[in-house]
Amino acid sequence: MQREVEKSVLLKNGVEMPTIGYGTWQIENSSAGADAVAAAIRAGYRHIDGAARYENEVSVGERIRKSGIAREELFVTSKVWFTHRSYDKVLAACDTTLKDLGLDYVDLYLIHWPAVARNYENWEEVNAETWRAMEEIYRSGKARAVGVSNFLPQHLEPLLKTAEIVPMVNQIEFRPGYPQLECAKWCLAQGIVPEAWRPLGAGAALTGDLMTELSKKYGKTPAQICLRWGLQHGLTPLVKSANPVRMRENLDVYDFELSKEDMDRIDAMPRDDAGAEKPEELVER
Repeated sequence: MQREVEKSVLLKNGVEMPTIGYGTWQIENSSAGADAVAAAIRAGYRHIDGAARYENEVSVGERIRKSGIAREELFVTSKVWFTHRSYDKVLAACDTTLKDLGLDYVDLYLIHWPAVARNYENWEEVNAETWRAMEEIYRSGKARAVGVSNFLPQHLEPLLKTAEIVPMVNQIEFRPGYPQLECAKWCLAQGIVPEAWRPLGAGAALTGDLMTELSKKYGKTPAQICLRWGLQHGLTPLVKSANPVRMRENLDVYDFELSKEDMDRIDAMPRDDAGAEKPEELVER
């Protein structure tokens, strides 16, 4: 029997999140960049993933507000950058994001990167203090859900010891050749929904023999194969394209299912962590 993958997932607090989102990394803070967001919304995306670090929230917010789509039908994410880790700075960063977006609330607010030992001797305390502010943002209604990004189990385990609210989402790099399956499974076991950024991987993942074979077998593009693979692992992928045709194709992944054998074959693709962004290697400047 075909495994049903829903077009939305319920977070731990009952908030509904679309399972495929449109990422805004490297979109210009300009009318041209904003037009890409508008095109994505017209193509059917209702989940827009952004961040203060992307420095484009003014343009992104403008297109969200002018989209003609009711605010409650859109799911908007932002993230706090590592320059705003203290309690008061996190609260201020959220207020700035809301002002730039021109919105009363975001649907999901994330800590963009964990504090790690390379940068902080007291990294566990720093993460706990940052999370305490995230809990306040959630309680205030400025975010309907809160979570983290790029956290691995070794960062989340100490955080959960002091957290009053368990993170609802963890956004991680997840792609063929760099699947981080153990992290995804750990999150799912805790009731934390894992999101996948860079879900299509590098060009080799899309043009290699395996993806070419599976594309012919299922009658889908290599990108659609990659997205379906992530969905069947329980992740919600975040895609980005300026091409309206590809935008629509990336949403058309709910009418087929990869076999377990083919899932395993993608899982076993040669490891390719070239260019992977790893939290323990992050240097904060």
